[in-house]
Amino acid sequence: MSATTTDSRESIFARIREALTNPATPHHRAVHPENVAPESTLKQWLPAVGSTLDEQIALFAENCVALKAEFKACSSLDEAVAHINQLAADNQWTKIATHHSELTDAVASKLSTAIYHADETYDKLVLETCNAGLTGCEALVSQTGSVCITPHASGGRSLSILPPHHIVIARRSQIVADLPATYALIKERYSASGYPSFISFSTGPSRTGDIERILVLGAHGPKRLTVLLIP
Repeated sequence: MSATTTDSRESIFARIREALTNPATPHHRAVHPENVAPESTLKQWLPAVGSTLDEQIALFAENCVALKAEFKACSSLDEAVAHINQLAADNQWTKIATHHSELTDAVASKLSTAIYHADETYDKLVLETCNAGLTGCEALVSQTGSVCITPHASGGRSLSILPPHHIVIARRSQIVADLPATYALIKERYSASGYPSFISFSTGPSRTGDIERILVLGAHGPKRLTVLLIP
């Protein structure tokens, strides 16, 4: 290594050491009220959403298809169970991972495939062997076709990411119009008790187009996403 290179490295390290001796000073920037758009103004910049629940469900279903996800409006819990059992049979699933909640417990108790509960404590090596992950959600966003998930509603961090097929079970009442309505719901639900460690929006199956702009599904998460809506 040349003397010039060594001197340059030492100069950089010296500057880093000097910077580390100074405590970080937070920068607070006041937001002028004129720069904050009211919700009524935000909505006019966002895609239109139906005014009725049925219109919002139809838009969510349309967005799901466009995003290469599967959406099925079921007439009952039993119909949702039958659909999952059919998926398991068609794809030769041997194990489905899930978490404890009112909806997931009701579904899991009727499934024909072996169930593995991955709540607070679980074996990640076992979770890796599960063919699908069955979770609840906070909300379904009609405007974007997104599933809003948190550790409270979806059984932690790994369950909706590690299994190759993510199945979401939700009620019609969990459909929300748009992103502002979703954030308002989260604020109402958690501002007093403390926000979840993460709030995520799953918009279709995992995908990337980094390599030669070729779309690849399942690169960083589930390759398939199925949303089942029940009354």
